[in-house]
Amino acid sequence: MRILIVEDEKTLANLIKQGFEEEGFAVDVAYDGEDGLFFAQNNIYDCIVLDIMLPVIDGITILKKLREQNNSTPVIMLTAKDTIKDKVLGLDSGSDDYLTKPFSFEELLSRTKAIIRRRYATSSPIVKIVDLEIDTAKKTVKRANIQIELSAKEYALLEYLAANKNKVIDRTTIIEHLYNEDFELDSNIIDVFINRIRNKIDRNFDKKLIHTIRGMGYALKE
Repeated sequence: MRILIVEDEKTLANLIKQGFEEEGFAVDVAYDGEDGLFFAQNNIYDCIVLDIMLPVIDGITILKKLREQNNSTPVIMLTAKDTIKDKVLGLDSGSDDYLTKPFSFEELLSRTKAIIRRRYATSSPIVKIVDLEIDTAKKTVKRANIQIELSAKEYALLEYLAANKNKVIDRTTIIEHLYNEDFELDSNIIDVFINRIRNKIDRNFDKKLIHTIRGMGYALKE
């Protein structure tokens, strides 16, 4: 999954970025509100972690602008402003959660995962498609109870297809979810990963789960 961190404390922002990347997320970081709003308006994210007190444009203004533009990307407010009035303002402005500083990264990660699960309409960390089982908490994959080893990017791609099961996802959308703004890509990188995953989860089974929809993209189908 891909997230955006909008935080002007660079040390903190980079620590959060590192933590999410170690969990397999693609992460973009903006250090002021103007860049944060631009990123949020021009990229697809699964969640935005948004500070309130930011240079140029504050977090509440960013949030209100996104919601006025019908941008429904989940937002977690991450801020030192900890009064009930501040929390109510953040939630009423359209945030999905509110976490005050100081905080533990483990709690932020847990809340982010919970929000993303709700976005994809699943309450359980375990996703099952036929005999394929993906544990999104442990980041493990089994098919017919056989453990399957995937690289971090292979797993991220499979998890994203599973979150959108039975839907056709085009290459551009996949790239936007798997890679951050700065990553330089080969034109066929997604095809390469699809083939690797297909060899691991489909090759030895009669029922194929990963389908190529010519001219459109890929789908993980039941």
